[in-house]
Amino acid sequence: MGDARIDYVELPSATAHELARAFYAKAFSWDFTAYGPTYAATTNGTTDLGLQGDPDDALSAPLPVVRVDDLEAAFEAVCDAGGTIAKAIFSFPGGRRFQFIDPSGNELAVWSDR
Repeated sequence: MGDARIDYVELPSATAHELARAFYAKAFSWDFTAYGPTYAATTNGTTDLGLQGDPDDALSAPLPVVRVDDLEAAFEAVCDAGGTIAKAIFSFPGGRRFQFIDPSGNELAVWSDR
């Protein structure tokens, strides 16, 4: 699977999307790229922050996102380890990902740009 690390965190911002974006820009001078009317993200190349403003997609808690080289191998490894798939592999602008729930009830996503 190669190096797997958390390189992205999505925060729900469905009730105050533009306010959240303005807050982080002012507080930390972070630049955001808009990926539609309800999603924006930093793209600094280290650990990026996504703001999910779509109430149908936003979770109630932050969503850590793990980057991997081989998405299918990661999917299989998560299933074999006992993870519960919350969203099967799907495409999005920039790559593909899936979401799972660990044995403690935490939801995470796994993505690859390949």
